[in-house]
Amino acid sequence: MSAPVERVTGDEFVASPCAVNVELYLHPLLEEPPARSSTSQAVWTEYEALVSAARTSCAACPLLADCLYKAVVHTDVSGYVGCTTPQERKAIRKRVGISVRPEDLDAYAGTRGDRQPVEHEDVLRMRAAHPDDSLETLAERLECSFSTVKRHLRRTRRKAAAAANDETDEPRLPTMDEVFEAFEAVVDTGDRAPRRSRPRWPSGPGAR
Repeated sequence: MSAPVERVTGDEFVASPCAVNVELYLHPLLEEPPARSSTSQAVWTEYEALVSAARTSCAACPLLADCLYKAVVHTDVSGYVGCTTPQERKAIRKRVGISVRPEDLDAYAGTRGDRQPVEHEDVLRMRAAHPDDSLETLAERLECSFSTVKRHLRRTRRKAAAAANDETDEPRLPTMDEVFEAFEAVVDTGDRAPRRSRPRWPSGPGAR
């Protein structure tokens, strides 16, 4: 879930609903939604009730438009965010023709023997200094696990492949209106979840 946000109204701070109702938004079923095909009716009913409560709460938030747009376009966050589940955001991205890469957790992979993180650059420098060493030997030199070395080197290969495939031009990002229209098509039609309260989108120049 994205970090709770506060806004200033006059001289007062007004917390967003997800900051006030933390237990709801951090509920395990919202953080990791169950699969309908392998979930009992009781658990699914509880999940739908949680989604409905979170949707009602999000719909009244003045930060909804910005929250939804960022969660769809910029960051692949987990949990219930901006009136949407992870699956709904995935469907919205498909409709507006974009993809968002999940956070690269390999950047934080592994620790040294003294529990200090193994820096990605340290692994690359060690590989360059000892190109003929096995991965097991590199791990011993770095005082980390074999799997940590593998993850860092795999990350480097992925980046190189992505750079080779990247197009010269930056992809066009959808407007807020396009995201809102996709939201209404995915969520408000009720084909992925029961119909819930409809959020009130902002209007005027600031909405785009």
